[in-house]
Amino acid sequence: MYKKSLLVSAALFAAAFATAPTAQAQTTIGQDNEVKAVTTAVPILTVAPDARSAALGDAGVALSPDANTPHWNPAKLGFVKNDLSLSLSYSPWLSNIVDDMSLSYLSGYKKLSETSAISASLLYFDLGDIQFVDERGNDITEYSPKEYAVSVAYGQALSENFSLGIGARFIRSNLAGNVTVSGGSSQAFDSKPGNTAAVDVGLYYNKDLSQNLNLGLGANISNIGGKIAYTNGDQKDFLPTNLKLGTAVTYNLDAYNALTFVLDANKLLVPSPGADKDQTVISGIFTSFGDAEGGFKEEMQEINFSGGVEYWYNQLFAARVGYFYENPEKGDRKYLSFGLGLRYQRFGLDAAYLVPNEQGNPLADTWRFSLALNLE
Repeated sequence: MYKKSLLVSAALFAAAFATAPTAQAQTTIGQDNEVKAVTTAVPILTVAPDARSAALGDAGVALSPDANTPHWNPAKLGFVKNDLSLSLSYSPWLSNIVDDMSLSYLSGYKKLSETSAISASLLYFDLGDIQFVDERGNDITEYSPKEYAVSVAYGQALSENFSLGIGARFIRSNLAGNVTVSGGSSQAFDSKPGNTAAVDVGLYYNKDLSQNLNLGLGANISNIGGKIAYTNGDQKDFLPTNLKLGTAVTYNLDAYNALTFVLDANKLLVPSPGADKDQTVISGIFTSFGDAEGGFKEEMQEINFSGGVEYWYNQLFAARVGYFYENPEKGDRKYLSFGLGLRYQRFGLDAAYLVPNEQGNPLADTWRFSLALNLE
């Protein structure tokens, strides 16, 4: 447990999933007017919760469907193979800094027909115990911040190769409970838990190009929802409305060995730094493609890339490697990821390990584990 002011805490929570450069940028707002990292509320919603995609550099929008499909693309539910599948994932969070933060994810689906399925999931982020202090260093209260999102989704195959999917999500972000804090100049505000709802819309295309070659294409817009408020004031923050486009190409080397190459491109559909933060959610989505102060060049810098390679032996053993890239002007997150997977009868186990490009990175030594149960 460590002390921090309530105002700085909010910025640290928003940066909890990013690297040290991003965290520093978000906590020095007001001193540095050149901050270009795109920030939102509840950024944990954009993190890969499962070990399989985490090992592939956080790529998964077009990856073959499994129990974690709802997070990546609800449209893939139209092509699930098992009648019922469940997955439980866990990751100690920022373990190089604190020892009481964790990310947990429970997800599963049930087939309704040969071409459709429904799913439910719970994402739970525990930020540990924190002693809040005011600007003078006086203790305010001790608190245990939590965030969670409860989701349901439905996917339907419309043809042999194409499917659509939709999802709905309730989000609760309780960072400070109910604390009254001075904002300076005799101003004060009451903090409160933030609650909102959001929807996802996804597309998925899958086709065998030859006997040994399969192509998957995916697109998903997630977290289209109302802004979230943490105080009784007028300020409301955007959710991480997120556009992800990706592909997965699988090549069967022979009857026992297969390779899958995945690549995702990701862009937040929220106002860029310096753009109007008071506009509506829908307006923010459309203007996010052209509101960067640096023009087209800066808009392109806001696209993150995730990619990796997955090797399977006889659908029993998997080895994975991936890479995540974010432009240095937009947060500079860059890391390698590695992982292994095992399947035995109805059970599956996956593990992922993250290796940042720089020493001292808060995400160093991050592990993620997933346990799956598949029923025919």
